[in-house]
Amino acid sequence: MCLAIPSKIIRIVGDMGTVDVDGVKRDVSLLMIEEPQLGDYVIVHAGFAIHKIDEITAKETLQLLKEALAFVEKDDISN
Repeated sequence: MCLAIPSKIIRIVGDMGTVDVDGVKRDVSLLMIEEPQLGDYVIVHAGFAIHKIDEITAKETLQLLKEALAFVEKDDISN
């Protein structure tokens, strides 16, 4: 199973880019993205940006993931 986490493109050099997820930066291939731009949100799988998503959807998804993590951490502490 794979979890798709929206990542923001913060740097582009040729066909490679650097993406950021909550301060964690990672280099990825942009070969599969049509006209990647700084600030685009993408889904990354196996080191490749494979799909663009809009900013609102990306931010909503990231917020839901943060809430889920907080719930799991709270549950772990109470057990």
